[in-house]
Amino acid sequence: MDSASRPIRTVVDFHQGTLRVVGLSYEFIQKAINDVPLIWDERDHCFRCDAIEASHLYSRLKDTLAGRFDWNVEASLPKIPIQDHRKLSLRSDQQDAIKSFEIGNKRGLLVMPTGTGKTVVAIELIIRHQSSVLIVVPVRDLMYQWHSKIREATGIDAGLIGDGVHRVSPISVTTYDSAAIHMPRIGNLFSMIVFDEVHHLAGPWRRDAARMSIAGVRLGLTATPPRDPQRLSTLQSLVGPILYEQSINKAAGNSLAEYSVRRIAVHMNAAETEHYRELSKQVQRFMHEQRQLDPLFRWEDSYKLTASTEEEPERAQQAAIAIRAYRAKRKIEDQAIGKLRVLEDLFRLHADEPVIVFTGSNVMARAVSIRFLIPCLLSHCAKRERREVLEGFASGRYPALVVNRVLDEGVDLPEVKTAIILGGLSSERQAIQRLGRVLRKNERDQKAILYEIVTDATNEVKRSRDRRRNDAYRPKVDSKEDGERDAAK
Repeated sequence: MDSASRPIRTVVDFHQGTLRVVGLSYEFIQKAINDVPLIWDERDHCFRCDAIEASHLYSRLKDTLAGRFDWNVEASLPKIPIQDHRKLSLRSDQQDAIKSFEIGNKRGLLVMPTGTGKTVVAIELIIRHQSSVLIVVPVRDLMYQWHSKIREATGIDAGLIGDGVHRVSPISVTTYDSAAIHMPRIGNLFSMIVFDEVHHLAGPWRRDAARMSIAGVRLGLTATPPRDPQRLSTLQSLVGPILYEQSINKAAGNSLAEYSVRRIAVHMNAAETEHYRELSKQVQRFMHEQRQLDPLFRWEDSYKLTASTEEEPERAQQAAIAIRAYRAKRKIEDQAIGKLRVLEDLFRLHADEPVIVFTGSNVMARAVSIRFLIPCLLSHCAKRERREVLEGFASGRYPALVVNRVLDEGVDLPEVKTAIILGGLSSERQAIQRLGRVLRKNERDQKAILYEIVTDATNEVKRSRDRRRNDAYRPKVDSKEDGERDAAK
């Protein structure tokens, strides 16, 4: 290397979620470390890159400068002895996941179905790491759940960053939103970072939680990796490649309970059918008229059109009417009277066991709660109320529980082997997460069952079909007739 282009001394430090590099010339960077995305910062007269590049940058400087640089970036929280208080034996699939992570340069994604022990695997890797760790989770409930599990497993009172608390410790738990907010100040504190439900990281705001951390050891946990190649590529660039993947089908009967899925179609009554058809005609008529004006017009454009009250007041009004009709259709699909009758039959059929009911809306959740006098959990329920309801459900005080989306993922549920879906999104991820709620294996090796009740001859059938694209819904599916026959017993 030309001595004129090589710096005498280089200094690297952490600053506001980035690495600040002083003492390198542009020529040296172009010749020696052009694979590190360094950008010149005119304000501070230095080069910068995201903190995520710490391991890469250190390796390149070590190779090219032979130690002639000051590296002021190391995780500043002290190492602590992490003891294992658990009394458990890891299953073979959990051991395989751990081994895959360790031989995969300790950077990557572990894809394991709900109920197979992702948290157990992560805590094992945290104990083996024996240094500072930040666990990032999507919601506050999960933050407290992780805090409790870490205390049980290691005896350590982990720090909490979020929900009005800012207590930073060598092992800390935070939410994605809090991590993105605070990472410019804490991004250099932890040498390992764990992203639970890592699919939440791919969003433009939350990905900062990964970009601004220097952690070289990166673990992502999920049961449902993104199907979209671009989002998956984003996760792999922020955390690492998929190092281990286990399907529900492979786990069923081994680490998970055997299960079956039964779909029951219910018919609308005469009044619902007539109203539904009239609403459908309104929507179809609107779409036909708009495509006469613009052949490329899509339904999604209707929402934007409603804002054009000054430019195109008549079209904006028509769009608003069509959207109201569409929402009224969804309401009929979601709240068809026949669903409640079938639900009553299923409650009778499973009267001696706990049942969880997933709905597609808060309104339907409340309707089920009022009709059958069972507790209802929604996203806005207070933490204390949620804990009381879940404890009552676990103890058997409440025979059933109805929720909308609040328990779709992450939060541990009491043992339950029967779930009923009354509606939801077309999301395949939501479907797999809801199926996973009933698949934890128990000592009795009890078989799990998931009922899906859909309103026939409506768009809900298509959404149900979209949800079932995953292989987990295909091989163990009972026919509609079997489901209807069992529900009628």
